[in-house]
Amino acid sequence: MATETARPPVAEGPDAQHLTRDDRVELLRYMLLMRGIEERAMNLYRQGKVPGSFYDGYGQEAVSAGACFAMAPEDRLCILHRDLAAHLIRGVTPTRILAQYMGREGGITRGRDGNVHFGDKEVGCVGMVSMLPDMMLVATGMAMAFKAQGQQRCALTWFGDGSTSRGDWHEAMNWAGVQRLPVIFILENNQYAYSTPLSQQFAVNPVERAAAYGFPGFAVDGNDAEAMFEAVRQARERALAGDGPTMIEAVTMRMHGHAAHDDMKYVPKEQVEEWRQKDPIERQERRLVELGVDVDALRAEVKAAIDAATEEALQSPMPDPATATEGVFCTDPEPDILGDGVPRWSGFLKGA
Repeated sequence: MATETARPPVAEGPDAQHLTRDDRVELLRYMLLMRGIEERAMNLYRQGKVPGSFYDGYGQEAVSAGACFAMAPEDRLCILHRDLAAHLIRGVTPTRILAQYMGREGGITRGRDGNVHFGDKEVGCVGMVSMLPDMMLVATGMAMAFKAQGQQRCALTWFGDGSTSRGDWHEAMNWAGVQRLPVIFILENNQYAYSTPLSQQFAVNPVERAAAYGFPGFAVDGNDAEAMFEAVRQARERALAGDGPTMIEAVTMRMHGHAAHDDMKYVPKEQVEEWRQKDPIERQERRLVELGVDVDALRAEVKAAIDAATEEALQSPMPDPATATEGVFCTDPEPDILGDGVPRWSGFLKGA
C-alpha cells in the first residue's frame, strides 16, 4: 500500500486574520459546485452526452479551491483537469463548463478541444496542456514575463505526483530557481500516478527536491481548503517580494479512478476508506456548522444552480462543422500575451 508523506502540514486549520466568515462559506460553496458539476458530468458521460472519457477531482476539491482563493485577479493560473474549483472561483460559469464537457457551442472552447481541456484567458485561466507537466513550463514562462516587465504578478500551476518523474518538470524547477521567478508550484500528491503508487515512483519525496533547485518546498494537508489558502497566500507574498518560487505539496487522495474508464481496483479498499474519513467538503462543513451556517441551505442552493446550468447547457447547440478552424490559431499580429490589456508580441520578444 502507498503511504502518506511523513512531512508535517504547514498549516492545521483556519486563519482568522486572513479569512472572514463569508470567505469560509465561499470556499465551501466552490467545493460543492466543483463536486456537484463533476458528478453531473459523470452522469451525462454515462448517458453518452459527454464524448471521450471523463476526468474528475473527487476528494481533491480543497487543493484548487484553497489555492485559487489566495490569488489576485491579475495573477495567472495554469489549471489542470482535477482543479475545476479554480475556474469557478475565477468566474467561469457552471453552464459554460457543462457545455464544454458536452462539446457544445456554448462551452469555453466552443467545441474545439477535449472536454477537460479549457481555459478562459479573459479571467486569467490558461488553457490546459494535457501532457503533464507541460503547464509548469507555461507558468514558468509567464512568471519570467512578469518579472521582465516589472509587474507585481504571480503565476501558479498544479501537477500530479507522477509528473515529477518527467524531465520537463525538472527543467521548470531549475529555471524558476535560477531566475528567482514569481511562480508557485503545487504538487497534487494524490497517491497514484494512474495505477503506480508512490512507493514505486520515487525514492525521495519530490517536495524535498525544491531545496536542490534553490527554493523552499513544504507539505500541507491538501484536504484542508483553509490550510491550502494560507500556504499559497504566504507563497504569493514571497514571490511578489522578489524571493522567488515556492513548491507546495498538497497531500491528498484521488478518490476516483484515473478517469471514468478506470475502476481503480488496484487501490486497497482500506486506503480508500481511510481517506474517505478525511473528505475536504465534510471538514469545511463541520467548521461552518460551528459558526452557525445553514449548510443544508447552501447545499440546496448549489444543487439548484447546477440543475439550472445543466438544462441551459443541454440547450446549447453543437458547433457548426464549417467553423471548426475558427479561433484555433492566433491570427492577431500583436496579441495580449500577458493578459494585461496591452497588445504585444514582437515588442516583448525584443525586450520591450
